[in-house]
Amino acid sequence: MFKIPQILAFLLVLGASLAISRVPAEAGYAHFIYDVKSGKVLASENADDINHPASLTKMMTLYMTFEALREGRLKWDQDIPMTPNAASKIPSKLGVAAGRTITVREAVNGMIVRSANDAAATMGDYLGGSEDRFGEMMTRKARALGMSRTVFRNASGLPDDSQVTTARDMAQLALALIRDFPREYQLFSARNMEFRGKRLRGHNNLMYRYPGMDGVKTGFTNASGYNIASAVTIDGRRVIGVVMGGKSARKRDDQMAALLDRYVPGNNAASGGLVAFETQKRPAEDTVPLAFATPSPRKEITLGTTPKAALANLYAAPPNAVPQTAPVPTAPSRVASSQVVAPQQPAGSLWRIQIAAAASRDQASALLEKAMPLLTQGYGRVAPSVESYADSGKEVFRARFVGFADGDAASRACSTLQAKAITCFVVR
Repeated sequence: MFKIPQILAFLLVLGASLAISRVPAEAGYAHFIYDVKSGKVLASENADDINHPASLTKMMTLYMTFEALREGRLKWDQDIPMTPNAASKIPSKLGVAAGRTITVREAVNGMIVRSANDAAATMGDYLGGSEDRFGEMMTRKARALGMSRTVFRNASGLPDDSQVTTARDMAQLALALIRDFPREYQLFSARNMEFRGKRLRGHNNLMYRYPGMDGVKTGFTNASGYNIASAVTIDGRRVIGVVMGGKSARKRDDQMAALLDRYVPGNNAASGGLVAFETQKRPAEDTVPLAFATPSPRKEITLGTTPKAALANLYAAPPNAVPQTAPVPTAPSRVASSQVVAPQQPAGSLWRIQIAAAASRDQASALLEKAMPLLTQGYGRVAPSVESYADSGKEVFRARFVGFADGDAASRACSTLQAKAITCFVVR
């Protein structure tokens, strides 16, 4: 039974939400760049102006889904029904018919990779009893997270005049996802997903090419313009950025990249091009899933195709951003060759991990040199390798470690590097 103070608190939140929802969204340009460790606002323009969130809304739907998973109200392999309300949503969508079922994992991956409106709506219907009710729950959660100017009306971000937010509030939500659900957050780095025999490609193009970026979400409606919330880690420093009201997807992405280049020391611009963009043209088969599991041994799994028995406590995603590494102790020797510096690999040793893509061989070698001391024991005949390739007429150098006996060893090695703030992904 509710107590009087709880009822009063709810009424205050409801009254504030109604007041905010009546303020017309300006749908103008805004940005907000925030340094997580220092708590410093690096850049801000119109950050508290009311705008429409569009599909950035799904960050809150995912937050509440992760919360339900943690509390045992949902399970990753659980089937939930696709409601008529959800099935009626316009694309982007997974296209599951009303009355059929979808697993929680499929819904989560669908929201992250495909920005699927039907997946978001059916999750809202399930958790809230109705999407309207779920919107009220989302708004209360927003207040609890410090998002003082946000009102949610639906789970997907599809147009609703009363669904509003600010750039600052969206940065707060991105921070909450990273802080409260660090393992689940790894899923945001997925480039694509397998769904019932089809490969579905993601929308976050900037994440695929900006060094150090590992999430979070893009969004667009006619009323909102082009929005993006991004998170990057550069030299161990976490920065969150939000751009709202972009005129096009490309202009929005370019503006986010320019803000990060300007305000985040140690990034691509500030370091004189230390880490080059690795574009989305990289062959899809070059990336394999990496398991972020707490149990040992680790397993490789594929998004959307994992056997139900293997889902418990597994959080899988192929990390696609190619970030700059954080500083670690320097090794005594330097790698300066485009060839593998090690005894010849055993036959069939095709697994490797990549830590960065650099603008020059020397820069790639320096990054490997810093990371090498962390992989000196327990991984067999592992060697650093600098591999060059042409991208749009420019030569780019991949900094990789090669020679792992199998995918499990490569995944464990990558986890070791990640524990030291060196982002990586497994390739074969």
